[in-house]
Amino acid sequence: MFIATGCNSGGVMSHVRGDYAAVMRQRGFRVTPQRQLILEAIGEGNGHTTFDEIFARVQRKSNAVNRATVYRTLDFLTELRLVVAADVGEGGRVYEIAGETPHHHLVCLKCRQVQQISHDAVKALFTSIARDQHFQVETDHLALFGYCQACRSEPRPKSSGARGRPPGAKAGRPAAERARRRRPPARA
Repeated sequence: MFIATGCNSGGVMSHVRGDYAAVMRQRGFRVTPQRQLILEAIGEGNGHTTFDEIFARVQRKSNAVNRATVYRTLDFLTELRLVVAADVGEGGRVYEIAGETPHHHLVCLKCRQVQQISHDAVKALFTSIARDQHFQVETDHLALFGYCQACRSEPRPKSSGARGRPPGAKAGRPAAERARRRRPPARA
């Protein structure tokens, strides 16, 4: 089974051709029809694709494959590193066929734009972590969150001056503790 190559919107190759069935067999796993359908559904996404998009594509071909099977298969394919997954914020997780080289993403917290960057851009960070923290990073699909150039140039609302606290939030005790203090005691 070969997955077709495709380009993301930036024209960068996001998939490589590979005989994923042979890889699974070589590692001692069966190539089930469900696994083939799910790999094909990911490949049809031509880049990042959500669970719902994958599930819809699978359902168009076989409504006998349920959501749980798709979730389990995505986890399995991710563990085998045939598929990579990235959390792009707000509970959004995207999947794509693993390429020959890792790549990573910059996700804008305001406009939600996702920009792909090469592994070379973060390789020095991974090397530094390995050297300084004695920790080997094993990820090939990292998402970094911040603000894109367009959103950085827009004025932001004034904050209360405290870092990490939303505008209007009060300093001091947490909101739950303040609420408990205002609540009258329960009657017996």
